[in-house]
Amino acid sequence: MADAEVSKGAARGAAPVRNIVIVGGGTAGWMVAAAFARFLPKTHDITLVESDAIGTVGVGEATIPQIRLFNQALGIAEDKFVKATMGSFKLGIEFDGWQRAGKKYIHAFGNIGRPFGLVPFHHYWLKALENGADHSLWEYSATSKAAYQNRFAPLTDQPGAPPMGVAWAYHFDAGLYAAFLRRHAEQAGVTRIEGKVDSVQADGPDSHIASITLEDGQKVEGDFFIDCTGFRGLLIGQEMGADYSDWTHWLPCDRAMAVPCESVSPITPYTRATARQAGWQWRIPLQHRTGNGHVYSSAHMSDDEAASVLLANLDGAALADPKPLKFTTGMRPRSWTGNCVAIGLAAGFMEPLESTSIHLIQSAIERVLKFFPVAGFAAADIDTYNRQTVFEWESIRDFLILHYHANSREEPFWQERRAMDIPETLKARMALFNASGRITREHEELFTEQGWIQLMVGQGLKAGAYHPLADTLEPAQLDEFLGLARRHTDATAAKMMPHDDFIARHCAAIIPESHN
Repeated sequence: MADAEVSKGAARGAAPVRNIVIVGGGTAGWMVAAAFARFLPKTHDITLVESDAIGTVGVGEATIPQIRLFNQALGIAEDKFVKATMGSFKLGIEFDGWQRAGKKYIHAFGNIGRPFGLVPFHHYWLKALENGADHSLWEYSATSKAAYQNRFAPLTDQPGAPPMGVAWAYHFDAGLYAAFLRRHAEQAGVTRIEGKVDSVQADGPDSHIASITLEDGQKVEGDFFIDCTGFRGLLIGQEMGADYSDWTHWLPCDRAMAVPCESVSPITPYTRATARQAGWQWRIPLQHRTGNGHVYSSAHMSDDEAASVLLANLDGAALADPKPLKFTTGMRPRSWTGNCVAIGLAAGFMEPLESTSIHLIQSAIERVLKFFPVAGFAAADIDTYNRQTVFEWESIRDFLILHYHANSREEPFWQERRAMDIPETLKARMALFNASGRITREHEELFTEQGWIQLMVGQGLKAGAYHPLADTLEPAQLDEFLGLARRHTDATAAKMMPHDDFIARHCAAIIPESHN
């Protein structure tokens, strides 16, 4: 009790945290700025320092449905946002050739069927398979069917009607999104300072950052610093000395080539990830262009070969030369250190395989706001923030690893992924599914049972059994239950219009002459 009282007294006696400095712009910096301006009291001053001379990494053009919550919280209208970012809609991610060449599946957003009683839907599907049925798991996904029919509409559940089971996200130009959020944040009172950081000043017994000095000599003081400086980790790494956990032994791709190409019609409402000899290629369709990239292991493929593979597999003419990127997959276990929090690439990097980069920015912002300091910086708050962050990152890491590990491809890169030792947490999850078909979601991890079942089935894992409570349905009842589910997904997809038509009607962007 005495220690608690001392802690309370120290917090009460500390100076209030009022002056927030965000170092670095891009998607991460302006998402932070816009959210802080929206949710923090007006007593807080928010300053963002960035330099137009420093480029940003533009691979975060595909998202997952949680981005809708972020935009809605900021009061951003969907049609206005999609138009401003030359975006399109996204119903899932197709994986082509990951389990083996020629086989594809989709990680569709939304529901796969509906549970019955206490039993998740996929156990009834597993029982039907055991009884000789041959319906694909994705026959029970409305978003999967709509995606492959190139259809979209923002369908929402209606009172008294069966759930639609539909969820969606976006493809968009990350640079345009950052510019959109900048306008939004500056209108809300955020101050932007142009300039490069020359030095960082720390003081006090905890070596907290007191200020940064720019190349022109301007000093920017703050109480709380948010590091959005990208891979450099200028504050969190170079100044605060936060360690970096390297995960390349599990996710060995360490290079990417990115290039836009001419847009083609129809604009497909899903991202595509195609397995290649030593990595994979992404395809992200926008209104004015298609974003493409080749993620690969430099130990298995040269940069020139990687660029050649990428350029040989585009839908249209390339609009630029391939842009090389280097990265180390991993994270900073203490992304909040002292009075500095790293968000975005400064906190870590996981390749954009499941479009989680922007979500990790979003979840970090939400977590910082949850633990936002009143006065001083409590170790208990910081430790809890970091523990929750590590859990989230590691659970996403395991999800990505399984894409690589469960394969039957023949190339050396893929054989090594199949043979590698994997984290114990992933081993346990696979063992549970192999034994009983069960999938559990731990705490508030990102990927739900619906995501894991699609990944496991798509990558060829076999369930050892189905839940015994599924036997409460007799064969005829089971056929009726599954038949109703298929008809419901067909009817839901049929309510949508062609994706191109929806964009043209609601959120068509003005395409620059250079892209016409």
